[in-house]
Amino acid sequence: MSSWILLIVLVAVALWVISAYNSLISLRNHTFNAFKQIDIQLKRRHDLIPNLVSAVKGAMEFEQSTLEAVIQARNQAVKIQADATPTGGVKALAAAEAQLGAALSRLNVVVEQYPQLKATANIGQLQEELASTENRVSFARQMYNDTATQYNTKQQQFPTNLVAGLAKATPAELWEIEEQAERAVPQVDLSMKPKT
Repeated sequence: MSSWILLIVLVAVALWVISAYNSLISLRNHTFNAFKQIDIQLKRRHDLIPNLVSAVKGAMEFEQSTLEAVIQARNQAVKIQADATPTGGVKALAAAEAQLGAALSRLNVVVEQYPQLKATANIGQLQEELASTENRVSFARQMYNDTATQYNTKQQQFPTNLVAGLAKATPAELWEIEEQAERAVPQVDLSMKPKT
């Protein structure tokens, strides 16, 4: 009788270990998938940028420093993106993407100063595509952070943490805003007063 109880307990423990192991593997795979969704959207963003720069280059000959800053920031982001994974490089990628976002913002401000550029359908379409891609990147980052948090939490919870080493589970880095400029609240003036 006692051997049956021991056997039942051992089977129950084995089933729990298998279940905990499989849930950690599943969450790890979901986290990597969510990270790859960011990767896809960033590639789309990085592919659009040279087209936008080429489209505005001719009309903005004396704004070369702005264009060069965008291209340099893009190239740096692409380089870092190639090596980033959920368990390493997320912070560096987030910082590079923040610099790219800042360079793109400066480019958009310059484009606004050229009415003939704003009126060009090609440039307008590229800016719209870039804005749409920015939204997709934001949603992908949110999904990644949600999934990574769930994965990290599961690794830390008792008794699943006893199986985390067996599943080679390592914490995933979250995509965080590091740049103070990104955290700043935009100032909106709706007073319609002319700027002085």
